[in-house]
Amino acid sequence: MTKVLLIEDNEMNRDMLGRRLVRSGFEVCTAADGLSGITAAKREHPNVILMDIGLGLGEMDGWEAARQIKADVATAAIPIIALTAHATTEDRARSFEAGCEAFDTKPVDFDRLLSKISDVLVKA
Repeated sequence: MTKVLLIEDNEMNRDMLGRRLVRSGFEVCTAADGLSGITAAKREHPNVILMDIGLGLGEMDGWEAARQIKADVATAAIPIIALTAHATTEDRARSFEAGCEAFDTKPVDFDRLLSKISDVLVKA
């Protein structure tokens, strides 16, 4: 079973997206901020990470959390999909610079997100 780590500060978004992923056959673990997301990535060894890149992730934003995950040899190979409500060109560029393999916008188009998850897993 594919394990997804969902790093999302908004509890309602975390719960809703997590339940949809579980119903689609994924094992889901969650983290509410960047620091706990980094810890969860090391502990859970997910197949893919869905990272809210917004500034509400506690002491660090999602870009910094992604950089730290990619800098650690134990987690560097885990593909990260950046999620954001801000679909600017700058956000997209910053996400790829931080090491994310894909980028998607909120509100989440679930079918599109599933396609991106499938794409990054094939490439991993």
